[in-house]
Amino acid sequence: MKILVVGATGATGKHLVKHLLERDVEVTAIVRSPARLIEHAGNHKNLTIVQADLLKLNDDELAKHVEGCNALASCLGHNITFKGIYLPPRRLVTNAAKRLCKAIKENNSDKKVKYVLMNTTGNRNRDLKERNPVGQRIVISLLRLLLPPHVDNEKAADFFRKKIGQDDPQIEWTAVRPVNLINKDEVTDYAIHVSPLRNPITDPTKVSRINVAHFMADLITDHELWEKWKGQMPVITSDENTGIREYETVRQ
Repeated sequence: MKILVVGATGATGKHLVKHLLERDVEVTAIVRSPARLIEHAGNHKNLTIVQADLLKLNDDELAKHVEGCNALASCLGHNITFKGIYLPPRRLVTNAAKRLCKAIKENNSDKKVKYVLMNTTGNRNRDLKERNPVGQRIVISLLRLLLPPHVDNEKAADFFRKKIGQDDPQIEWTAVRPVNLINKDEVTDYAIHVSPLRNPITDPTKVSRINVAHFMADLITDHELWEKWKGQMPVITSDENTGIREYETVRQ
């Protein structure tokens, strides 16, 4: 199995790469700073690092890196700095998704390719007509005005929902929505939900980045789990935050 990971040097992406390598998966990572990934994952025989700015690669170069991949995983996000939030590329996640999906289609493979997108619980799944309280809708509206990365996350998920859809002949997708992210060193029990259990603005829960990466790796490598969640936007929380709705606890 061969996987392309973008955003591999981020706080979640580096865990995803390590989880995949531990499962003997061939991983290609497109990164701007290879040293950061090597520091975390080491010089693994199954890891290929491409040093490049993803959005500056031309179509032919991108298609070459995507060719032969069974899945693509995006842990891209914006740095929490003035430059990262307000300066270009303001549609980093969305434009990367569009270009990578274009590369998949240009390769004209006869097998479907999975695309696992790391998104946010602040983005509702409009396919399910999830309803937000009035206060939450007001806050989200302000976020759209003040924080371009939030709009980027919404547009990236909408690209898959509207443009790729449920029946694309070449691409299947899942948009993973973590609640508030924290750092931990080890995988712990976590839970997967169809929709958020709580208001992510006024009553936030938490989940570790390493758990999010573990679930994304499971989606990529576990066929049964993929069939359950493809074309959806699952929410991931720590197990202790399950609330009263039905949920599935994923193995540790």
